[in-house]
This record gives sequence, structure tokens and C-alpha cells, in this order.
Amino acid sequence: MENSNSTKPASLIALLSVFFFWGFLAASNGIFIPFCKTHFSLSQFQSQLIDSAFYGAYFIGSLMLYIFSLYLNKDIINKIGYKKTIIYGLLISIIGAFIMIPAVNSGSFMFILGAFFIIALGFSLQQTSANPLVLNLGNPATGSHRLNFAGSINSLGTTIGPILVSLALFGKMIATDADKTAVSIGSINILYVILAVAFALAILVLVFSKFQKLEIEEDTSEVKILKEPLFLIIGILIFLITIFLFFAYTNKSGDVTENSIDYSKLAFLSGITLFLLLLLFVLYVLYKKIKKQNRFELTSYPQVTLGMIAIFIYVGVEVTIQSNLGTLLKTPEFGGLDDSQIGPFISLYWGSLMIGRWTGAIGFFNLKKTANTILTLVIPFVALSLVLFMNHVSGADVSSFFLYAICVAILIGGFMIGKQKPALTLMIFGVLGTLSMIIGLLSTGTLGVYAFLSGGLFCSIMWPCIFSLAIAGLGKYTSQASGFLIMMILGGAFIPPMQGLLADYTDIHISYIIPVFCFIYLTWYAWKVKKVLINKGIDYDATTGSGH
Repeated sequence: MENSNSTKPASLIALLSVFFFWGFLAASNGIFIPFCKTHFSLSQFQSQLIDSAFYGAYFIGSLMLYIFSLYLNKDIINKIGYKKTIIYGLLISIIGAFIMIPAVNSGSFMFILGAFFIIALGFSLQQTSANPLVLNLGNPATGSHRLNFAGSINSLGTTIGPILVSLALFGKMIATDADKTAVSIGSINILYVILAVAFALAILVLVFSKFQKLEIEEDTSEVKILKEPLFLIIGILIFLITIFLFFAYTNKSGDVTENSIDYSKLAFLSGITLFLLLLLFVLYVLYKKIKKQNRFELTSYPQVTLGMIAIFIYVGVEVTIQSNLGTLLKTPEFGGLDDSQIGPFISLYWGSLMIGRWTGAIGFFNLKKTANTILTLVIPFVALSLVLFMNHVSGADVSSFFLYAICVAILIGGFMIGKQKPALTLMIFGVLGTLSMIIGLLSTGTLGVYAFLSGGLFCSIMWPCIFSLAIAGLGKYTSQASGFLIMMILGGAFIPPMQGLLADYTDIHISYIIPVFCFIYLTWYAWKVKKVLINKGIDYDATTGSGH
């Protein structure tokens, strides 16, 4: 950790390149998923297993890294170093990208899922190291500003990624749905070669960039287990095992009958269950191996456990609003749109995340109050204009989105009140997210659509706020806590199906009550974690402000 509040620009630029490539890969999935669905004659559920492999890799990768640390009885990331860990993660992603080429050519969808899992496994290693490294390259109190800026670079990768990928594969800026499903195997091979080269370039940049060694890396004292987070992970593993067993041995209606069992599904889900049971057993064995007096850290760190739940819910709510939006827009009350008309709304939702992250990134530049205020008023509308321009270029009519500027103005108001203080900003955006979902539940038409879309605006800066508050004051336990937090990206694989299940029993509109409860928890977390940290002598809100 640096003693000064400054951050070396070259080091941060090198690190931010990794965030850009995460967004770049996310953009490529928009082509890869429909290609797989068409080429391999998959159902919609089967094609979405690509996303399941992605989220699952974050959980499994972070958990295996933790198990490896327990086996060595040392914090492996502190020992290796944060920069080297990111580089190793990039190498794993390169291996996965090259494995994808024979996987696609083999015609085996399971082989493809395996290759995709390896790519995301590398990402889990990168994220476990990159997020705390960004937070600690300078004053930890302003770490959320740097992570906001990193998030804005990630959003930039997601925004221009489709353009670059489309130019590479189709020779034009914007790919249509027909283009995406008609893309050849050769084009997909090119895509993953490009990604492998991009990851390799990121490694080169990092290798030749100097990072000041952090204090948490220099601490060689014995690291004990954070008790509450470990118990939460064990509980999640038991829950997952129960869920997979239930779905393995039941049909759609829940009847357990031999004639109704799909044996291919049974083998697949049973395999996952056995793997999770193995991880649970390994955790137990390693725990027993550690000397009794060294098993648990006696100091309680509730900010970590509460933050894990917050990350789980945040990722879940960010994904579920969008994942169920297409079905909502097909209902007569919300426009009765067909599939070809939904794209611009989904684009605006993800664009809303970019708008908020670009605005949140202003604090990174440590500007004077006047300049900070001017940019906070201008940048969100510049970002909105870019999102609308991208949709206009793709042939969409964006005139119906002009009134969305009102939602952007509310976002600006939230930033002004929050004054770039992480706990206060998170609380304000949690309240705004709750209100937007309630307005959407109580209305229909354009007002309802805008209310649900604005969920993207209010989710936009939650990750850096939650992350910086959750690992505050952790010292040598920072990487252990970071790994636990990255595991909780799993929320993106659970909360959307929960909303879908509720929609099946009620209707899609009522199902948006689930995001309401999610935002309520995130608001409570902001209030609670601020009190927890103040009791530990940490108050980031008192040491950050809107201008200097």
C-alpha cells in the first residue's frame, strides 16, 4: 500500500487494460451464444449454459484458489504477488482461448463449455487480484474512485467490443441477429485467436510495468481462516448440492419417477454434485489439518460476510433486471414488442451501467470542486448520447429514448448528494433503485419501462462501493476476503431463475418484486457496514469528498 495518496499512472493504465479485455470478451458472447444455439441445434436453456459456465467458473476458481492456500497454509496471492497472479490468470485464459478452437471444430458442445470454463477460470484469478490491487494503489479511502474508473474502462470494452468484433468477423460495424447465427466456424476461430492475442498483449504490458509492492504482500506472518465467510461458503455448497440433486432426480413437474428421468441430465447434474461434494470434503480435510490454535482468526470481520451477500445480490439484481426485460416488453402493457424490437432496450440498459460508471470515474481524477461539478453534469449526457448513437447506427429508432434523459438527471442528483462517499453513495443508489423498481411495479407503458431500465443506472457504481467497504481494514486478509467476494458473482446464476420461477407462478410484471427486495438489502448493507467500520475506526465517507 502506498504511503501517499497518489497512484502511478503507468501502473494503473497497465492494470486497467485487463478490465478492458473483460468487457471485450463479454461483448463477444453476444455472437458466440446465438452461433452455438444455431450450429449445434441447442435449446434456449442449453445455449445459456455458456453463461452458467462463466458464472460457475468464478465461484469454482476462487474456491479452488482458497483451498490451495489452505493446503499450503499460506495466503498464496500475498506470496506470489498481485501482479503475478493477474498474469497467471491471463495465461490460463489464453490456454482456454486456444482450446476453444479445436472445441468449436470438434462439434462437441460440452467440449466448448469446458474451454469457456477455462477462460473464465483465468478471469476469476484476475478479478480476485485486480480489484484489491486497484483499491490499494493509493489511499484506500479513495479506492472506490479508482475501481469506478476501472469499471468505466470495462464498460468501454463492452461498448466498443461489438464494433471491433463485428468488423473482424463481418466487415461491418453492427452485426444483425442473422449475421450472428450465420457466422462460420472459421470466423469463431479468428475471434478466439484475437482474444488470445489481446490477453497476451495485456501480459506484456503488465510484465514491463512496475508496481510498488503493497504492504499486504510484504506481510509474511501466518494467515488464519476468516470464520464467518468460510461458514457461508460451506452453506452455499450444501445448498448447491441439494439443488443439483433435486433437479437431477425430478422432472419438470417435480415427480420422482423412473420413467420421467432424463439420464443425460442425470449424469450431468450428478457429476456436478459429486464435484461439489469433493470440494466440500477437501475443505473439511484441510481444515482438520490446520493446528487448532491456527484454524480461525479470532477477530470478527462482519463487513466481509455482509459484503459477500451484497455482491451476490448486486450481481443477481443487475443480471435479472435485464434477463427478464425481454419477456416483460413482449406483454401488451409494456409495448407488445417482438424479438427484433427488444435489442435497443437491452442496449440502453447496459448503456445505463456505462453512464453511471463514467460519472463515478470522475472522482478518480482528483479535480477541483468546480471542475468536478461541471463534469458530473456533462459526462452522463455525453455517455447517453454515445449509447443512443450506437443504437442509431445499428438502425434503431432512438427518438422514444430521449425522455430517458430525465432518469439520467436523477442519477446526477444522486451523485451530487453522495459526494463520492462510498457508503453514502451506495445507500442513495440503493434507495433510488428500490424506488425505481416500485414505480415500475405500479405502472405500465413508457413510465414502467424507464423505471426498470433505470435499474442499470443505479446498479452502475455499486460494485466498487461494496468491494471497497467489504475489504476495508483487512490488511493481510485482503486477498482471502477478495476471493470470497469474487465467489459471490454466483448470484448472477441464481437470482434471475428465481425471478423467472416467480413469473411462471404469477406473471412477469409482478416478478419484479424480487429486485425491490434486492435493492432494499443493498441499502441496508450500506447503512450497516458504515456503522461496522466506524466501530473499527474506519470511516471512508469522512475522508473522501466531491472536490479538492
